[in-house]
Amino acid sequence: MTKENIGNFFEDYKIGMKFNHPTPRSLGNGERAIYQSLYPNRFSIYSSDLFAKSCGYSMIPMDNLIVFHTIFGKSVPDISLNAVANLAYFQGRFFSPVYDGDTLFSVSEVIGLKQNSNGKSGLVYVNTKGFNQKNDLVLEYVRCVMVKKNDLKLPAPKTLIPKLENVVDPNSFFLPNEVNFSNYDFDLAGSKNKFSDYDIGEEINHIDAVTLEEAEHMMATRLWQNNSKVHFDKTIRDDKKRLIYGGHIISTGRALSFNGLENAQVMIAINGGTHSGPAFSGDTVFAKSQILDKFENISESIGAVRINLVVAKKDNVDNQSYLKEIKESSIVLKFDYWALMPK
Repeated sequence: MTKENIGNFFEDYKIGMKFNHPTPRSLGNGERAIYQSLYPNRFSIYSSDLFAKSCGYSMIPMDNLIVFHTIFGKSVPDISLNAVANLAYFQGRFFSPVYDGDTLFSVSEVIGLKQNSNGKSGLVYVNTKGFNQKNDLVLEYVRCVMVKKNDLKLPAPKTLIPKLENVVDPNSFFLPNEVNFSNYDFDLAGSKNKFSDYDIGEEINHIDAVTLEEAEHMMATRLWQNNSKVHFDKTIRDDKKRLIYGGHIISTGRALSFNGLENAQVMIAINGGTHSGPAFSGDTVFAKSQILDKFENISESIGAVRINLVVAKKDNVDNQSYLKEIKESSIVLKFDYWALMPK
């Protein structure tokens, strides 16, 4: 009997199948430091213990994307080890803050299946939840991943595409009672712009761009213990390239968005995200955001803004015009999320 884990293929999944993912992960300042070295992330709550405490946190929390990447990485051996690509995210909500020393666990349930027309792969929808050592829920989201089929002769399963909401209801946000922005220091945050200064429909060009490097995306993939083959073995893909982990693109885009959204401090929910195209080492990417909606009734000192973050390749576009018009073919990520902002 073989002891090696070859991972699940599309035909192995069944609706209702549940996974208690292996390898719990304890997080600390080491992960925070590496995250800061990988991404130019300067949001003050995640950079300063003093600033975080002034906003009501007991100590500096882990960036919610650290939580997202950790929980996601736990699910890879069971869900996407044989993935062609991770395609989309839906209905993500962050719950209890994660602090230095917390240990995270991850569980998933298959909620949707659809075989592709080529018969060689299929879409798998999973609902994933992350918990801390106290069994407090820290994150829940749905994702869709395209997985290879191993036995092409097997019949397609019955198609079931789950009904998913396009937008997370702001009334369902989880915010600890002690968190408030009444003592928010706009100077230390890096911008005077507050909730009322942003208009629905407004676009923000984030100006900066970054060239993706092989070493950095490989370090990020290992950091979150994501062992999906397409990120490590360049012989897996026909083009003989290692696909950059989508989470690396999300964090890169979020970090770039600081310039113009300095006070969009806490990502509280993910409405949806789509990896619109592949990214590889050597690609240069930039980011642009649009304010899609606003929700005022979080608390007296906090509002929420709905942001559509677009990350695109700058290649073959001159430095003067790349922010004015983004070609659909150059987009690698569309990420729709809610962020908390001081009033």
